[in-house]
Amino acid sequence: MSNSSLRHFTFMLAVLGFGISLISTGVPELQAGEFRAKAWKKYRGTRIYMLQDRSAYSYVTGFMTIDADGAPNAYHPNNSGLDDLANAGYPRHSWWNTVLVPDPADGSRPYIMKSGPYAGYYISMTTLKDLRYAETDSRRYVDASRIPYIVFPETFAAMDGVGQIGDYGVAVNLDNGSSSGFVVADIGPRRHPLGEISIALATRLGGKDVSARTGPAKPLGQILYIVFPGSASRHPWPRDLHAIESITQNMLVNAGGAGTLSALAGYRLPAASARALPPGEGPRGR
Repeated sequence: MSNSSLRHFTFMLAVLGFGISLISTGVPELQAGEFRAKAWKKYRGTRIYMLQDRSAYSYVTGFMTIDADGAPNAYHPNNSGLDDLANAGYPRHSWWNTVLVPDPADGSRPYIMKSGPYAGYYISMTTLKDLRYAETDSRRYVDASRIPYIVFPETFAAMDGVGQIGDYGVAVNLDNGSSSGFVVADIGPRRHPLGEISIALATRLGGKDVSARTGPAKPLGQILYIVFPGSASRHPWPRDLHAIESITQNMLVNAGGAGTLSALAGYRLPAASARALPPGEGPRGR
């Protein structure tokens, strides 16, 4: 494990409130009291670390793409939505119907909303759904403009132990300390790197003028993601933003974090980040 990777995971355990010491040679293992973690997997260049009790794993990446899927105004027939129709595959690709809801009356074209504030827009889907609503109701899907979520690439989602759609986690911007709970809400392209996130999550991590077409106007740098595999079964969807934050904070505490996200306020970042948090720029108030 590189020194940079070790610093990143050391920081993750600091977020959880752990003291840290190296206790082995060979495969690196970190220990703090009863808590231990070690290098676990590598996915397309990103190292992933798992707590020994398998209650959480983490990774750090500077790669980021922005997902608008699930937002009721994500895609419009005249291409004036939050995202470009090309990113939905329509009309040139056969996979558009995995992104846009097909019209029940004509499956060869996407369904267009008939009424409401977003009448005229296509409905884009997320893998995570609220089954109380019909397939042609935009409320069935997770709104990328309102709900912080991450996307699992298809090949990553198929890996053993990574969890499932509907699981929860926490993201931390290692440059500015901004943080947010999130839900795993969508499956992305097979070979995509880790780091695709919703508009809402990018905004909560400090992004300015976040766009699914162009990304954030302000680059966000290195982001730490902590995922709690299996948490979907304990906290079934749907949940609002307040519930997502409450659930993820409780899971951090149960994983051993004494100060949870509030510990980031004034916390000096690893040497790789080269600076402390600016005054007043800590995690979001809850």
